[in-house]
Amino acid sequence: MFLDEIAKRRTFGIISHPDAGKTTLTEKLLLFGGAIQEAGAVKSNKIKKGATSDFMEIERQRGISVATSVLAFYYKDKKINILDTPGHKDFAEDTFRTLTAVDSVIVVIDVAKGVEEQTKKLVEVCRMRSIPMIVFINKLDREGKDSFDLMDEVEQKLGLRVTPLTFPIGMGYDFQGIYNIWEKNVQLFQEENKQQKGTAIQYDDLTDPALETAIGTKALAILNEELELIDGVYSPFNQEEYLNGEQQPVFFGSALNNFGVQELLNCFVDIAPAPLKKQAEEREIDPTEKNFAGFVFKIHANMDPNHRDRLAFIKIVSGTFERNKPYLHVRHKKKLKFSSPNAFFAERKEIVEVSYPGDIVGLHDTGNFKIGDSLTSGENISFKGIPSFSPEHFRYINNADPMKAKQLNKGIDQLMDEGVAQLFTLQLNNRKIIGTVGALQFDVIQYRLEHEYGAKCSYENLNVHKACWVEAKDETNAEFADFKRVKQRFLAKDKQQQLVFLADSAFSLQMTQQKYPSVKFHFTSEF
Repeated sequence: MFLDEIAKRRTFGIISHPDAGKTTLTEKLLLFGGAIQEAGAVKSNKIKKGATSDFMEIERQRGISVATSVLAFYYKDKKINILDTPGHKDFAEDTFRTLTAVDSVIVVIDVAKGVEEQTKKLVEVCRMRSIPMIVFINKLDREGKDSFDLMDEVEQKLGLRVTPLTFPIGMGYDFQGIYNIWEKNVQLFQEENKQQKGTAIQYDDLTDPALETAIGTKALAILNEELELIDGVYSPFNQEEYLNGEQQPVFFGSALNNFGVQELLNCFVDIAPAPLKKQAEEREIDPTEKNFAGFVFKIHANMDPNHRDRLAFIKIVSGTFERNKPYLHVRHKKKLKFSSPNAFFAERKEIVEVSYPGDIVGLHDTGNFKIGDSLTSGENISFKGIPSFSPEHFRYINNADPMKAKQLNKGIDQLMDEGVAQLFTLQLNNRKIIGTVGALQFDVIQYRLEHEYGAKCSYENLNVHKACWVEAKDETNAEFADFKRVKQRFLAKDKQQQLVFLADSAFSLQMTQQKYPSVKFHFTSEF
């Protein structure tokens, strides 16, 4: 029973550059899974119904996803967990952390824009971790680049080795449908209502006269030529290579028109990996182990603004997670029980009795968790690779409403735990500084402080080049004491009370490193 449940799970993330259609694709997958009845049309950043996965108010206003949302549904007897990630580069840190919790990834590429900057960075992270990837080339009903040129671009710019499993018949104005190489059938596109014509028509043989009637002699001749070219150029799909991250299947479609999405989903449930082993610092953990182990990869304050609740999202790596059973919080070395673990459907939550490897569970948190924490049945395990990045933008944060100091402090405290940004307190005068990976984060923090905590803040610019975590070989030696004395204006403590050096320029950082060789400077907090 336990092993059957693991085999049913498929946990994956969707990544792309902003506007490639990631959230729309997520919606259409949910639609096929019967999880929603009607999709929210995301059009020109004015969200009409509001996409299901964008549930924070600020996301509805701006038309972008700023937090990873977790959605689950059943399809063909498989339980599918989707993590929809923000595409905007200012929220990349949230996406990098989410990639530690997925077993595979779908990369969405816009047919007109091709491979974009943000996609490169995210794919690099997946390549580094050998995460299996499927490429979905979206927006086929628009004029775009040639299919072969796009696949070349994906291979060259992303360093992938692709093989198409579906292929478009025409593109833009001439787009007629998709030839499904995986299932050997043709799906025709209905121009009038921009939808696919019911079920796929099975043409086992491309010389079938009915196919010629349906798409025309010229289109059929081109399709035959292109399929010959595919046979000659691309190696056939090999599931083992895909699972090892050495080959990437490509699908074509139009998520907005619901076209080519079902082909992607049907193939995905067949080939995508069930929950994989995860490397902890102590040892490798297999999902089939009886003992429970999991880690926190995301914290979200105020999922429901009426209740001020804070949820820690846990990816289950092995064993089963049961309601009301005590588990060890490894960092605090204490046992905790959870009476209402949640499973998700965007902001709709339901309490689950038991969860299996691959599942994502939300636990109500009163401040016990931080990102990267482990929960186990009793073993001391720490999971690797969930760092806090060195921020690139810094501002002083000031209280704009003295009557609300308590609300402001609470709000900052909780939002920093989410990993939205990092808080540094200067040792010299206790002023608070917020550091973020992207500038847009400051707006999000200001907005959420006001709307979720009733506190107002203002910012003041601050000239900091980099925040570096400080590690001294010997904290009692004279060199470290001299460093602290000379650089006291630039020293701060982070939320975990670790010492941080705020270098005002690359030059001053370099000089400091030369002058104090026994002091080490780290760019991530995980050292």
